[in-house]
Amino acid sequence: MSGSDKLPRKPAERAEIDAFLDKVAKAPVQATAGGRGRLMFGMDATASRRPTWDRAARLQGEMFLVTRELGGLDVQLAFFRGFGEFKVSKWTGDAGELTRLMTGVDCLAGETQIGKLLKHAVNETRRRKVNAVVYVGDCCEEDVDALGKSAGELGLLGVPVFMFHEGAEPIAGFAFQQIAKLSGGAYCSFDTASAGTLKELLSAVAVYAAGGRLALENLAEAKGGEVLRIAHQMKGGEH
Repeated sequence: MSGSDKLPRKPAERAEIDAFLDKVAKAPVQATAGGRGRLMFGMDATASRRPTWDRAARLQGEMFLVTRELGGLDVQLAFFRGFGEFKVSKWTGDAGELTRLMTGVDCLAGETQIGKLLKHAVNETRRRKVNAVVYVGDCCEEDVDALGKSAGELGLLGVPVFMFHEGAEPIAGFAFQQIAKLSGGAYCSFDTASAGTLKELLSAVAVYAAGGRLALENLAEAKGGEVLRIAHQMKGGEH
């Protein structure tokens, strides 16, 4: 771990992370045909995102590693940048391929296009079930009501959106919380020093997407470390 991974967390930050993980635990999981979880990884690739994009590119391999014993995970990268540019990759179960895709993207100045991401997730899951959507971003420049409509559609389809908010911009915080609530997902904020936190949260959602909370606990017993700690925190979320 790097020094930033070992920074002590404030009680308020730890409580928010625990609440996020508790919501992950409670979210319903629907089995995917073929036995592999499907996770859509959405990211803001506008200019302000460069440092976190690079960090996420390094950390995303953990999503694949922690789900191998569950039958694996297929991930689709979806991102926006520049002037109305929105792109999606093919679905892949290869961590190296996803890393190559991410490291080949240059962040460009532009406005957010979260609405396009949510609508794409709706269309994609109507073709074949998507187990969860992860989004990492720092701001929102869109109509919250319109975003809420798409988030609600995802909720009806059983696709929770897990919103990772870098920083504390209040408008984005409100919008992200609404998206998470209406889709049945969860919201958590983190800062630029929280590389360990982002890794922890991505791993938790990946295991959830592949097999749910019980699968996370089973995997944690074998793997230990961060996954074991997350599983212990989730035990209180089951009813």
